[in-house]
Amino acid sequence: MLNNFVTPDLYPAAPEIFLLLMAFLVLFVDLVFGATHRWMAAMLTVITLFGCAAITLVTSDGQTTLTFSNMFVDDLLSDFLKLMTYLAVIMMLVYSRQYMADRGLDKGEFYVLVLFATLGMMVMISAANLLTMYLGLELMSLSLYGLVAIDRESPRATEAAMKYFVLGALGSGLLLYGMSMIYGATGSLEIGGIAQALYQDQAERSALVFGLVFLVAGVAFKLGLVPFHMWIPDVYHGAPTAITMFVGSAPKIAAFAMALRLLVYGLFGIAEDWQQMLLVMAVLSIGLGNLAAIAQTNIKRMLAYSAISHMGYMVLGLMAGVVGGRVEAFTALNAYSSALYYTIAYVMMTLGAFGTVLLLSRAGYEAENLEDFKGLNQRSPWFAAMMLIFMFSMAGIPFFIGFFAKFAVLLAAIKAGYTMVAVIAVMFSLVGAFYYLRVVKLMYFDSPVDSAPITAGLDLRVLLSLNGIAVAAFGLFPDQLALICYTTLARSL
Repeated sequence: MLNNFVTPDLYPAAPEIFLLLMAFLVLFVDLVFGATHRWMAAMLTVITLFGCAAITLVTSDGQTTLTFSNMFVDDLLSDFLKLMTYLAVIMMLVYSRQYMADRGLDKGEFYVLVLFATLGMMVMISAANLLTMYLGLELMSLSLYGLVAIDRESPRATEAAMKYFVLGALGSGLLLYGMSMIYGATGSLEIGGIAQALYQDQAERSALVFGLVFLVAGVAFKLGLVPFHMWIPDVYHGAPTAITMFVGSAPKIAAFAMALRLLVYGLFGIAEDWQQMLLVMAVLSIGLGNLAAIAQTNIKRMLAYSAISHMGYMVLGLMAGVVGGRVEAFTALNAYSSALYYTIAYVMMTLGAFGTVLLLSRAGYEAENLEDFKGLNQRSPWFAAMMLIFMFSMAGIPFFIGFFAKFAVLLAAIKAGYTMVAVIAVMFSLVGAFYYLRVVKLMYFDSPVDSAPITAGLDLRVLLSLNGIAVAAFGLFPDQLALICYTTLARSL
């Protein structure tokens, strides 16, 4: 048996290997120096992510490389999504540094769990096999369960973690059962092998469609689409705000990669079947997310329901690649690149919105109710302007990145013949504008209920300013990011 073993090419997986080794180093350093030098674990974690970014850039040659017996792929798409993931995680760490320190939660396990969750996302992004995808998903999910419960003295956080764990196990079970059915129908665990079996019409049709239902349900759970959205409001509300920011940002990039790899790369041959499922879930998510968010008085719950609606908009792009059973390369690329563009835009806006919540929080005080934003313009006109940018962008008001992201996915849906769906999405977008503009109204037209000075650190203030400027700048010049998304997919599909 050993004579048949082929040594895998480790070069494409260099960022993952580096991150894994550094995670153990962070754990060791915290064990030795954690009691007196807590900053060392934080510094090493950020250095690790910058190191991963450097390795990803150095090893990226624009070619598609398979390794580990075709279980792991390194292509332009994986490199781009990993870079976006590193950026999102680094921003989360900078935003949350003071918040976690004020509550005594900036321990070594926080940084180690963040690194292992990031590793899981990286594996998901580069998965070329159903087993690799599942391993990456579980590594990310288990780390997130621990992070949600990291404040062990908070009953709310513990309850949120238990709900997340139970429902997450259900979602993983659905996904795994769907994968097993697809393996039985096609005889392959490789995503490329599944696509080949469909192309050659060698798959057992009834088992394939049966497995597809469970697979789409598992993917929908990770994206937070209706009716698999139950965990999102409770987890967003119960977790510490810094962890909520993490759960709501970088994992969305990995979930998009999972949906793209499984549905577009692997099951493109039965796109008409999964398109109809995504269509129903997209409309329900946009509708329920926007309507439920109106009733929220807690901004974390409001942003949770907002996330459900935003994922519904993103799915509009994913389902618009095949028109009437016909595949046109230009139309498909436009649709999938619009979904990628929307995902990146959403992560940027989410990081900024939660960053503002962390800006207003301080030791012993959580600024998570809408009332906490009253009179922010009087306390800090600059950061009120930043929050205004994030809210306007999320509402899809010109000219911010959120407007062009919505415009791109709606245009893709119209070109695919889903004009009525696009009209419904626009109508619910108008409904959603209410709860975003309500935050702006509270900041600019109400008197402050909290007159305490904003005590956030310089790093948070600078990063939040850059985040807001980026959301506005990409709105004024949207073509650059759109071109990157289109080129990345064109050279990877």
